[in-house]
Amino acid sequence: MEILFICKTLPHEKVIGGPIIIYNRVRILSQRHNVSLLSFVSPDEWDHVETVARYCRDFRGVPMPVYRNPFRKAWDFFFSPIPIYFLNNYSPDMYATLRDMVGSAHYDVVVSEYSMVAQYLFRNPDLEGIKRVMSVHECYYLARRKAWRVQRFSREGLSALVNMKGLKKFEFDMYADADRVLVLTPQGKQELLDIRPDLNISVVPHGVDVEHFCASGECAKERAVMFLGNYPHDPNRDAVVWFHANVWPQVRDRVPEALFYVVGKDPTPDLLDIARRDPSVIVTGTVEDVRPYFERSKVFVNPVRIGGGFRGKILEAMSMGLPIVTTSLGAEGVDAESGREMIIADDPVKFADAVVRLLDDEGMCELLGERAREMAVECFSWEKGVEELEKVLFEVVEGS
Repeated sequence: MEILFICKTLPHEKVIGGPIIIYNRVRILSQRHNVSLLSFVSPDEWDHVETVARYCRDFRGVPMPVYRNPFRKAWDFFFSPIPIYFLNNYSPDMYATLRDMVGSAHYDVVVSEYSMVAQYLFRNPDLEGIKRVMSVHECYYLARRKAWRVQRFSREGLSALVNMKGLKKFEFDMYADADRVLVLTPQGKQELLDIRPDLNISVVPHGVDVEHFCASGECAKERAVMFLGNYPHDPNRDAVVWFHANVWPQVRDRVPEALFYVVGKDPTPDLLDIARRDPSVIVTGTVEDVRPYFERSKVFVNPVRIGGGFRGKILEAMSMGLPIVTTSLGAEGVDAESGREMIIADDPVKFADAVVRLLDDEGMCELLGERAREMAVECFSWEKGVEELEKVLFEVVEGS
């Protein structure tokens, strides 16, 4: 097949979070197909382009769009047919580059990774005769609705409420225009079908490099817990803030020497402020390799309350053999039994009890970690997920 991926952020080999799934889809599919990539590239990502471009028949990078004029934003908010949330990533350069790529080479299918760039497939006459697949890592309308219901009249909750204007109709009309919609979890599929039962949806799960994310035993364990995320993505920021306010004090009361590692890209000012005020919290920022933090921590916590899709971080923790305490939302997509492969707790008291128990119980840590690693290897290797994607793309291209 001739496959073109369109991405909202560069999927390179060092990236964490959602874009790593796109990097591995490109990498593995390129072994059997001609794969091209069109991606927005931020200023600090250009040095990483070659790590993914080497797998591509054609690679094109477009600078991130700038949308800062407050008067234009106000006008667009009230009068644009495109919701303000999507206009944040609207780029005439992206449309022009896509037009050039499909005009100069044949493609069987174009795959938009993230709904934000699905707008470039939506009713686009340049793509006539090319199958269009929209990969929904997170439904923005549903994510904003969850954020409003959880965060209410906070700044973030009100922002979610404002961003819902026009979002539901535009986003679901866009999905209905695709030849196929991809989601990461069965729960995500059902959520979309509850709103538009006519959507043609396939579940293609996340994955993990089970050889790369494997404990080496080189780091001594600390009485520490960790969380991993890309913090401009608000569900990750919110998870840390909620955990630190509602769970961490209970843990520290019972395990005073415990540490909390907040690992990952671009920590927000409120997270940096938490670390300044609380010496038990270490905010690392971007790190070259996350595995040493998995190895030195005894427990991985995944206290996400909002957002959607699949959290790849939980698969990395499973692959590293780390015991996990997570919310129900954080465990979506993993058919795990609480108390067997991980502990699922939504109440802050129960969440804290589980963390403390694991910090104190070596045997339980080892058992949960072993079972989690087994599940990661058996069910979530990258090759298995990409094989499923390949089947779906063949179905779409062949019209079955």
